[in-house]
Amino acid sequence: MNRLKVRDIMNTNLVTLEENEDLDLAENAMKYGRIRHLPVVKNKKLVGLVTHRDILRAQVSVFAEMSPEDRADIRFGIKVKEIMQHDVKSIGPDFSILEAAKIIKTNKFGCLPVVEKDELVGIITEADFIDLVIRALEDL
Repeated sequence: MNRLKVRDIMNTNLVTLEENEDLDLAENAMKYGRIRHLPVVKNKKLVGLVTHRDILRAQVSVFAEMSPEDRADIRFGIKVKEIMQHDVKSIGPDFSILEAAKIIKTNKFGCLPVVEKDELVGIITEADFIDLVIRALEDL
């Protein structure tokens, strides 16, 4: 267990966004993909992150006093680059999962994008660590 690397438990089946895609697409990707974190990429390079919380915050601030029809129209006009987190901490695939877990816990992150040679190659989430604990407990 001590020798496990980030690459051993990271998810490589990624759903990503580009900066100019709209809030509606981000919201639907999360809803239908049942995910809470969407890396934002430009030419495979990580440039940001949109979380479920970012979408909720944008909706509360922009849509507070609008009709449902106006909200639907505006969701298409808000671009991902306007709501995404720009300074995203990432980790390499060959780091230990212990180090990844400490970064996630210390910073209270829900996920940690995995980058190799400046390209997004995966993502590791709190759920991945829960799955790891479940597997370890089943092996006892």
